[in-house]
Amino acid sequence: MTWIKICGITNLEDALTAVDAGADALGFVFYEKSPRKIGVETAREIAKQLPTSVEKVGVFVGLDASRIEETVQQAGLTAVQLHGNFSEHFWGNMRSGANWSGGAKLIAAIPGDLLKGDVLVQFGLPGELFAILVDSRANGVAGGTGTTFDWEAARGVVTAVSLSVPVIVAGGLTSWNVGEAIRLFQPFGVDVASGVEARPGKKDPAKIRGFVSAVRAAGKVT
Repeated sequence: MTWIKICGITNLEDALTAVDAGADALGFVFYEKSPRKIGVETAREIAKQLPTSVEKVGVFVGLDASRIEETVQQAGLTAVQLHGNFSEHFWGNMRSGANWSGGAKLIAAIPGDLLKGDVLVQFGLPGELFAILVDSRANGVAGGTGTTFDWEAARGVVTAVSLSVPVIVAGGLTSWNVGEAIRLFQPFGVDVASGVEARPGKKDPAKIRGFVSAVRAAGKVT
């Protein structure tokens, strides 16, 4: 069954709707420039009311490991999704536990147009990652852009990477195209933000349910 993450959660109503629809994970964006940014206090209050089976994923852009760990502990997160150009020193600390004792799973986000065959060398051994998330970017912004990356161009590399580490496909997904993404990539999971929104930061319940239904339907025919 394809793992589903609903990202950009900013309020309890949307979180509970996503869980009720069948989402496996919710994403909380801790990035100042995002229209979906959430505060640590609000994220903690939402996370406390979610089932333990649901992954609570913090989305971070360019923060140092100690700041991420602090947020993980304060908000009660179970996974972190890392965007941006993280240094070898940063990633080494995250892997070794020198500045990382939160125990959260690690998801490395990579723009689809930058995905290359040496991606596992860049981010460490496969066992150190929960998954790699392949996202799109537009105008220098990664994630939540509402656009897809070049699926055909990335298909071969995604397939190769999937042999070593789970891959989550994101970027411009909706209930209309997620079935095709699943058919092409056979990913571990899919991730959606803008594709289930009424407006940036506020979800549309019908779109959430439609997206989850489309994913489940695609899984039955692949």
